[in-house]
Amino acid sequence: MVESRRSVPRPAEGAPAAAPGAAGAWERLLAGRVDPAAPADAELVERYGPLVLHEGPLVIAQLGQSLDGFIASRTGHAEYVTGPEDREHLHRLRALVDAVVVGVGTVAADDCLLTVRAVPGPHPTRVLLDPSARTPAGSAVLTDGAAPTVWVVGDDAPVPTAPAPHVVVLRMPAASRRLAPGDVLAALADRGLERVLVEGGGRTVSSFLEARALHRLYLTTAPMLIGDGVPGIRFRGADHLSGALRAPVRRFQLGDDVCTELTLRT
Repeated sequence: MVESRRSVPRPAEGAPAAAPGAAGAWERLLAGRVDPAAPADAELVERYGPLVLHEGPLVIAQLGQSLDGFIASRTGHAEYVTGPEDREHLHRLRALVDAVVVGVGTVAADDCLLTVRAVPGPHPTRVLLDPSARTPAGSAVLTDGAAPTVWVVGDDAPVPTAPAPHVVVLRMPAASRRLAPGDVLAALADRGLERVLVEGGGRTVSSFLEARALHRLYLTTAPMLIGDGVPGIRFRGADHLSGALRAPVRRFQLGDDVCTELTLRT
């Protein structure tokens, strides 16, 4: 058995009950304990054990998309591209990190909660990347108080003088209205948030990928063709396929969906 110093959290309110073996395995992973000898633990340990055992800062990303590479329709409708098994997987990732990062476009389109609900586990700190401070004032992340929220805005962006008590406004340079992934991660690390999940949308995940900031990328594909819509991963690629980004991969079946995990750096 290998242990880390992660503490055991209380189950998330409203989380479904799991089978006894699975519940025990997940609780041990949350506590930083990995026991590969227990057969009932095999699937969870295989999938999430490497994240638990990773030492030092960890930056991972997750996207769900169609087979033709879209995360939403052309109207922005994205509920739901992938199935419930992938959403459970996403909530497990949230529970294993200190902070979950999204761009303002995702919040404006989905009014996401970014909390852990599908499984037992702690809510991460929510980090909203919003250079122009254009997040709708009534958004859940700014009003619900469910988890600490860091609202990252540009140096000169106008923000409310008294945001909700759970919201901290973090001002950063935003050249051309863009926040540099490296600067964001350094600022979060200064706050003790070293295990980070970049959750969306496509532009935000792509920016962290292009900046070579990701250790792992989880890309789940659903058996559907959208044809036209909001693209997922996009970055400046190579002129020849010999220069295409390749990485060691593992694949997991999540219901009808397939999750591909790319290990980009260790």
